[in-house]
Amino acid sequence: MKRNRDRVSLTSSWVRDMIFVTIGAFLTALSVNWVFVPNQIVTGGLTGIGILLEFALGIPISATTLLLNIPLFVAGWKMLGGQAFGFKTLYGFVVLAGFIQLTDFFRTTPLTDEPLLACIYGGVLLGGGLGIVFRGRATTGGTDLLARLVQKLTGVSPGVLLLVIDGLIIVSAAVMFNVERILYALVSLFVTGKTIDFIQEGLARSKVAYIISAHHDQIKEGILHSLDRGVTQLEAVGGYTGENRKVLLCVVNQSEVSNLKDLVRSVDSEAFVIVSDAHEVLGKGFLLPTL
Repeated sequence: MKRNRDRVSLTSSWVRDMIFVTIGAFLTALSVNWVFVPNQIVTGGLTGIGILLEFALGIPISATTLLLNIPLFVAGWKMLGGQAFGFKTLYGFVVLAGFIQLTDFFRTTPLTDEPLLACIYGGVLLGGGLGIVFRGRATTGGTDLLARLVQKLTGVSPGVLLLVIDGLIIVSAAVMFNVERILYALVSLFVTGKTIDFIQEGLARSKVAYIISAHHDQIKEGILHSLDRGVTQLEAVGGYTGENRKVLLCVVNQSEVSNLKDLVRSVDSEAFVIVSDAHEVLGKGFLLPTL
């Protein structure tokens, strides 16, 4: 019975991931044909190379992304193993190429003709699409595969390689279009990155608090019973005094921060409190760990 439940859970998780990859690939393709191409704005990665080649040589973007991804996928499979480049990655770049071809008609009625708006909303669409694909535990191939292959051969950080590759692509846009397009492309890359982070980290914003106080037991009881939140007691040593101390770790919703500070202040006005962002919290009382 347990084996059957595990099999059903694994199947439903796989189907959910495929749905995420499909939706994400569609949004990515939409950003290309509905926003970037009509406004002559180049993105990073193989899609950016595809945009440049289409303007320069007339080669369809869908063909470029598909044909360049295939050898990268094969090389990645052989060098890094099938576990690193599985079916979902193959499906990701194939369905992306298909959607880019199918949404080609969107170019006739672009979302906007204003370049600044185009790079902002195009970045949101592209970042949203890629973020959803990543939530599906997959990628759409591209230069991240190339970066990991080069890292395997040379040991150079993938982040540095991606920065260099995207930089070369964007600089090439200045030769084909004009220098101003580099500035628009940089804005688009920034918006894309922030949107991916937003999708990856979730919609909710929570706060994590570290509380150091001689009255830690009273504060702990207040958090558990008054705020109805969990609290973890950490062992610490004062750097200056060398004394053993108790540090309380507590995660609360943003709306509960004021209540937490009032509680601590009412018990110990001299307590040392650090409050910082917790972009995604999974567990009881917060988001369920399903994605």
